[in-house]
Amino acid sequence: MKAPRDKNGSPVAVGMRVRLLGLSAQWLDDLSDDEKAGLLSMVGEVFEIEEIDEYGQPWVRKFWFDEDGEACAFHSIGLEAQEMEVVDAAVVDEDR
Repeated sequence: MKAPRDKNGSPVAVGMRVRLLGLSAQWLDDLSDDEKAGLLSMVGEVFEIEEIDEYGQPWVRKFWFDEDGEACAFHSIGLEAQEMEVVDAAVVDEDR
C-alpha cells in the first residue's frame, strides 16, 4: 500500500498535523442538520492524524465539550487527499 498524500502530494503519517480543506463525501447529505453542521465546522481547522486505516486513509477527530469542560460529542473523519493539506510535517510526540 502506498503512503497517503495530501492535496499537494506531500506524504501524510500518523502524528502529522493537517488542515481540513473541505469535505467531499456524499454521505454528508445523509446526516442530520446538526451532525452536518458539526462536521462542516471542522473545515479550516488543523488536526493531528490519529490513524491510517487498512485502506491507507488518514483519520482525524474533533471533540466538542459541554459547559463543564467534559467531552460530550466527537466525530472522526477519514480524509481523501484533496480534503487535507499538511501544515506541520513533524510528528507530534504526545509523550514529551
